Amino acid sequence: MSYLKDKCVVLAVSGGIAVYKAIELLRLLTKAGADVHVIMTRSAQEFVTPLTFQTLSSNPVHVELFNLIAEREIGHISLADRADLFIVAPATANVIGKIACGIADDMLTTTVMATKAPVLIAPAMNVNMYTNPIYRENEARLVRLGYLFADPVCGSLACGWEGQGKLAAPEVIFEAALAALSAKDMAGRTLMVTAGPTREEIDPVRYISNHSSGKMGYAIARAAARRGARVILVSGPTCQSAPFGVELVAANSACEMLAAVMSHASRCDVVIKAAAVADYRPVERNASKVKKHSDSMTIELVRNPDILAGLGAMEPRPFLVGFAAETDNLVEYAAKKMKDKNLDMIVANDVSRSDAGFNADNNRALLLFRDGRSKDCPLMSKDALAERILDSIATELNGDRG
Repeated sequence: MSYLKDKCVVLAVSGGIAVYKAIELLRLLTKAGADVHVIMTRSAQEFVTPLTFQTLSSNPVHVELFNLIAEREIGHISLADRADLFIVAPATANVIGKIACGIADDMLTTTVMATKAPVLIAPAMNVNMYTNPIYRENEARLVRLGYLFADPVCGSLACGWEGQGKLAAPEVIFEAALAALSAKDMAGRTLMVTAGPTREEIDPVRYISNHSSGKMGYAIARAAARRGARVILVSGPTCQSAPFGVELVAANSACEMLAAVMSHASRCDVVIKAAAVADYRPVERNASKVKKHSDSMTIELVRNPDILAGLGAMEPRPFLVGFAAETDNLVEYAAKKMKDKNLDMIVANDVSRSDAGFNADNNRALLLFRDGRSKDCPLMSKDALAERILDSIATELNGDRG
C-alpha cells in the first residue's frame, strides 16, 4: 500500500543551500507513485536550475505567478485545487513569515494561500533565525492553524554556525508526508511493538541468536505512527533505522526485553509482539572468551522468561497480538499459541519459504482471531502487511467488522 500512489503533490522549493536535498525528496515522492509538481522561488533557482526538477518530476516547473497554463486556467489556482498534499522544503524564514502573515506575492505563497490540501513545512535556516522570537511566533501561529512541520535538526550549518536549523533528512520529510495523508484511526492510542532478535551471550565474543532482521516489526511501528498512534518500539539489535515519530527502546537479551516491555505495558492500548525472542540462554555467561580446548563443546541452557505469556496474564491487559513463525503445521501451532498465551490475534508466518519471512522484504501471513475467524494475506511487502495487520486491529478495537 502506498499513500502517495497517484496523489498530486506540490513540492514548493524556496531559496537556501539545502535546495539540493529537495531533489532527493522529489525522487522519493515520485518513486512512491506521486505526481509531483514543483514550484521554485527566484532565490531557489540561484542554487539549482528548474531543469533538474522538471527532468526528475516529468512535469513543468512553476516559477512565474502570471503564467497561464491553458486558455481558461490560472496556474496557481489550478495547482492549488489539484494538490492532495503541499510540501514546502526547504522553507526559509522569509517564506514562513509570509505564509503566517497571509502575504501572497509570488507563485509559492499564492498557491499555499489558495490550497485546501494539508501543508507540510520543512524549515531550514541559521540557528539564530530559527530561535528568533519573531520566527518562533510565526511557526506557532501556523501550527495553531493546522499546518504541519518537519522540524530541522542540529548540525553544522552552511553559514558556519552550529545548532538547530539544518533541513530534516529527505527520508524524514518523506515519512512526514506519508503521515500527513494517512487516516488517523489510531489517534489517541498507545501501541507497543517489539521487533528484531535477541542475543543471549555465551561470552564477550559469542552469542545465541536467530535470523530475524526486525523489518516486520519496524514496518508495523512506522505504519502505526503514521496512523496517529503514540508508538513505543522495543527493539533487539538490528540494522534498521529508527522510524520517524517513534520512541525507540533498545533491548539486547530476552531478559532486557522483558524488563522494557513490562515497564511500558500497563500504559498501552495495544501490544504487538513481533520480536523473535530466544527461547533459551546460557546458564552461565563467561566473563572472558572461551578458548578452544577440544573438538566439542557443551553449553548448558536455561529457558528464557515467556514475555508474551506474561502479557497475556495481565489484569487488565492491552489488546494483545502475537506472531508465530513456523516451518510446519502453521494453523495448528499458531492457534494453540494464541490460546495458551491468551492473545486476541496472532500473525502466523511460514518461515520455511525462501521468498518471505526472516530477512526478506516481503511476507505472507495468516491472521487468526480468538473467535475462530481467519484472514489470509498473500505475498506482499512487509509495509503492506503492516497496514493489513493494523487494519484488523483497528477493526477489532472499534468493534466494526462490517
